[in-house]
Amino acid sequence: MIGFTKLLCGTATVSDVIKYRGKGDTPPQLLQFSDNSRPLVVWNATNRCNLRCQHCYIDAEDRKFKDELTTEEAQRFIEDLAEMGVPVLLFSGGEPLLRKDLFELGRQAADLGLRPVLSTNGTLITDDIALQIKEAGFQYVGVSIDGAPDTHDRFRNRQGAFNEAMEGLRACMRLGMKTGIRFTVNSLNQQDLPEVIDIIAAEGIPRFCMYHLVYAGRGEEMRNLDISFEEKRRVMDLLIEKTIALHEQGVEVEILTTDNHADGIYLANYMRKYIKERVGEVDQLLDMHGGCSAGTKFANVDPRGNVHPCQFWQDYILGNVREKPFSQIWTGDDELLVQLRCKTEHVKGKCGRCNYKHYCGGCRIRARAVYGDLWAEDPGCYLSEDEIQAKGD
Repeated sequence: MIGFTKLLCGTATVSDVIKYRGKGDTPPQLLQFSDNSRPLVVWNATNRCNLRCQHCYIDAEDRKFKDELTTEEAQRFIEDLAEMGVPVLLFSGGEPLLRKDLFELGRQAADLGLRPVLSTNGTLITDDIALQIKEAGFQYVGVSIDGAPDTHDRFRNRQGAFNEAMEGLRACMRLGMKTGIRFTVNSLNQQDLPEVIDIIAAEGIPRFCMYHLVYAGRGEEMRNLDISFEEKRRVMDLLIEKTIALHEQGVEVEILTTDNHADGIYLANYMRKYIKERVGEVDQLLDMHGGCSAGTKFANVDPRGNVHPCQFWQDYILGNVREKPFSQIWTGDDELLVQLRCKTEHVKGKCGRCNYKHYCGGCRIRARAVYGDLWAEDPGCYLSEDEIQAKGD
């Protein structure tokens, strides 16, 4: 993740990060800069979903799926994560609220010292469900919004999905829970981005994370709907403008982007021109962040217990938690994991030439989807040759 608010507005500093380096109690807002080798784990608790979204990376749908982890298997998995010292367990889906033991498992995670968070489409959250989410110990609820109401409903293939999602968010906020909106930008919804940010400010939603399109699952079918390089740059300029303006207005919202670490380089180059006094610190923070965290600070476990380097890498299985504990799989000698943990030695083309490759490393899934080579340059990088060589100017 690239923390626009943290980097542009100085809400995170190198001294803040150093205070927790090498320790196991890094605050959640600083995890993106942590040197902790224990990853944030996203568990797709079920493939089942009450919606069928155009950009779903696991092709979820509203039916029962066979061979998903049982309650007992999930409990053993969570116990292992806690013993390993994993900082966050994100319950995702499908729609995790369709899993009947979700609150039981969330409570177990919280009681064992994990930080359980929930990623949901929001449509199933009533006041009663929100209370159960809070009482289960979930510390954050992220809801996916795809644009203004009509746009969102089209993406979700359901009339009224936007209003239902917003009501779910409000129910959580009324209970004092931290919430956020996730937005995947593409050519069909980029025009709605300013309106979505205005909604966040008006509703008092404290977090906004914009995802770039990754060509996986139904998202792979949308490859041709990715926005152009020029459009990506305009989106970055808009986010910079909105981040600074909201901060100056005293609106407490954190703006982030993910799935394209070129955003960090774009931000650093912007600051070289306009906020020079923070350039040194931002460079250090981006270096601490280390770019794409697939296989390093980030892991995915699917509904059947298969472990993947990230949630978009569903076709590569590192192992299965039914057969071996996650902790042993993650600390093993799988060839891809070893390579991902020294990715700057393997990237080619534009990524290989980039002076910022240790800040970024590109998206290996996009590279493989377009070029058939996971170490090829990231086709989603919108930076010019001058920009990737600008460091130190």
